[in-house]
Amino acid sequence: MSKLYLVGMGPGDERLITPLASAVIAQCSDVVAYGLYLDLLADMTTGKHCHDLPLGEEIGRARLALDLAASGKATALVSSGDIGIYAMATLVFELLDQQLNGAENHPEWLAVDIEVVPGISAMQAAASRVGAMLGHDFCTISLSDLLTPWPVIEQRLHGAGSGDFVVSFYNPVSKKRDWQLNSARDILLQYRPANTPVVIGRQLTRSDEDIRFTRLGDLKANDVDMFTLVSVGNRETRHIVNGSKEWIYTPRGYASKA
Repeated sequence: MSKLYLVGMGPGDERLITPLASAVIAQCSDVVAYGLYLDLLADMTTGKHCHDLPLGEEIGRARLALDLAASGKATALVSSGDIGIYAMATLVFELLDQQLNGAENHPEWLAVDIEVVPGISAMQAAASRVGAMLGHDFCTISLSDLLTPWPVIEQRLHGAGSGDFVVSFYNPVSKKRDWQLNSARDILLQYRPANTPVVIGRQLTRSDEDIRFTRLGDLKANDVDMFTLVSVGNRETRHIVNGSKEWIYTPRGYASKA
């Protein structure tokens, strides 16, 4: 049977790659990924056919993975973090959806057996580094307007603000997008105080990881780059200091029960 594994490899530290992800990659003859991820998986892909498609070729990556699997090759399509969160799994299923609706001409794709292998997401990695920031209701919002119109993103920002969700921003800035994060900050400031704790996590779990604490009112886009995740607390999120240690957590309400 044709087999395609959609694999999340976690945020970067190879120790956070799940045993299941390691096992399915070991079973595959072909691995499709962005080159950086293949570099990180070098020890696991020795002797395999590695297919490196650059950034911007996400659709090509998904098509290639489906084609390889349909030809009978056990294939792994790999993304960082969780492959189902702002990653490649959605593209694969979108292509299958288009095939089912007659917009593609690849009936062989429909015979492929697909298994999704989850991974640890960037927001989970960031939260673990600072304590328990995701201790209560939270959401994620991508600030990239390349695929989602900015008015839609604005609507979601207002929803997250009025609902008092902890918010993790993916794709907060890029070389061509340097204003969206400041706009998102200003919208959230309509709903929560300026001293709301914020975590800025860059290159999470990797050798050059950098974790910084700031406040919502002090958050600036020029302090962030495309390798960064930004998480903003809700109205109850607390920043506590114990000597040289600092933690951020979002209470769930247990204190009111004590």
